Amino acid sequence: MQKIGLPAWTWLSPFIGSLLLLGAKLGGPFDLALAIGLIACVLAAVHHAEVVAHKIGEPYGTLVLAVAVTVIEVSLIVSLMLSSGPAGAGLARDTVFAAIMIILNGLVGLCLLLGAARHLEQRYGQAGVSAALATLAALAMLTMVLPNYTTSTPGPAYSSSQLGFVGLVSLVLYGTFVLVQTVRHRDYFLPSGVAAHDEDVHAAPPSALAAWISLGLLVVALVAVVLLAKSLAPTLEAVVAQAGAPKAVVGVVIAALVLAPESLAAVRAARADRLQTSLNLALGSALASIGLTIPVVAVVSLVMGWPLSLGLDAKAMVLLVLTLLVTTLSLGTGRTTVLQGVVHLVIFAVYLFTTVVP
Repeated sequence: MQKIGLPAWTWLSPFIGSLLLLGAKLGGPFDLALAIGLIACVLAAVHHAEVVAHKIGEPYGTLVLAVAVTVIEVSLIVSLMLSSGPAGAGLARDTVFAAIMIILNGLVGLCLLLGAARHLEQRYGQAGVSAALATLAALAMLTMVLPNYTTSTPGPAYSSSQLGFVGLVSLVLYGTFVLVQTVRHRDYFLPSGVAAHDEDVHAAPPSALAAWISLGLLVVALVAVVLLAKSLAPTLEAVVAQAGAPKAVVGVVIAALVLAPESLAAVRAARADRLQTSLNLALGSALASIGLTIPVVAVVSLVMGWPLSLGLDAKAMVLLVLTLLVTTLSLGTGRTTVLQGVVHLVIFAVYLFTTVVP
């Protein structure tokens, strides 16, 4: 394996993490081994994602990681919906909202803060970021706010026809964005200036064999991350219950674990003065989280005849609108400083605090 440039730990970690799942029900001290395996799989996923990204170039590389993580996230949500039945009506909404808040406030804030702290001021392509934010705002409002104000059905839910239509619209919006990002206006999402001449970007790309192996190991590592996180959920629920915190905290932690691979990759890119890559990862993940999740859960809900609550409560809507407004303003100039990073992290802290203390 060393001959193709992949360190031993990067291919051992996904398989060891997968083997640990065989003892997932042992509990007790074995949970510590699961946690260590989870961290190792996250780090391995980041490494393999960067190998694939370097081989195929931007913006396809960041798209691979965003879509791969989101597909597995959707699979996890659907499996939990199938196991919980009608009781899981709000599961998709809670998971997607947590992912959006983690990405737009926690991840973007951390990237802006660490990148600016090291490089004082960072630049990126404003055209691509603006296109992503416009699409994200439309998706978020149509899927998580509008259901509260429709009158065909009571409660924060769409009727069957409305749900099918919104699911289709979400898929169209996301598909159009991917077309613009990868074909029509690919240059909007490419690094420019200093970042375009970064030594890491222009280093010799890996061989085709190494890239294919990394792609396979990336999938294995991401599956292991999700399954290990799911296995650790009961322990986490017990800890949360003992602490007297709301159950929503469990969803936040699980979402953070699932998003960990792309989060680490985005932070590393920001510290290397490649903020465009960081924003491609962050905003692309947020778009995929809504644009792929909502259509799939809508189909599951319609086929199984289960209710699907998509509308957020008043507190969550305030935080969502504030997040979209601040993100649009902070990423609306083509350059960032530590101030924008701190603002996003403060909003993220408020979100976490009000989740624990609603």
